[in-house]
Amino acid sequence: MKPKAWGKLAILAILVVAIVSAVTLRNSGAPSTGQPSATSATTETAAETPGATGLPRLLELGSDSCRPCQMMQPILAELRTEYPGKLQVDFIDVWKDESAGQRYGVQAIPTQIFFDAKGKELFRHVGFYPKEEILAKFKELGILL
Repeated sequence: MKPKAWGKLAILAILVVAIVSAVTLRNSGAPSTGQPSATSATTETAAETPGATGLPRLLELGSDSCRPCQMMQPILAELRTEYPGKLQVDFIDVWKDESAGQRYGVQAIPTQIFFDAKGKELFRHVGFYPKEEILAKFKELGILL
């Protein structure tokens, strides 16, 4: 191999090591307590199995540090309070659980995914979503709360 090719190969190797190191450091973050965050009403098991409770489900994938996601939190809390036993409302922070974003194919946050009681995805919305529109969408989908 020519000396110039070795130099390019060395630069490539350094870049790969730097990227792997950055990803590893980012994923190491703060140690998990094993408890859901204060804004979360889900456990990882429930998050992985839509419809696990046999209820229609609204799942929001977002971040505690995203402004539109923060604006959604009171709405999600109201839905949990107003529809117990009728609607499962969950939130997953995709910065804390990156695999969830991949698992659900999230391209932007916040993303709200509507599931029927069997766990079938019916609809998805990206961005802030007012409570009245969420309720109207469930009604439009044939889910009466």
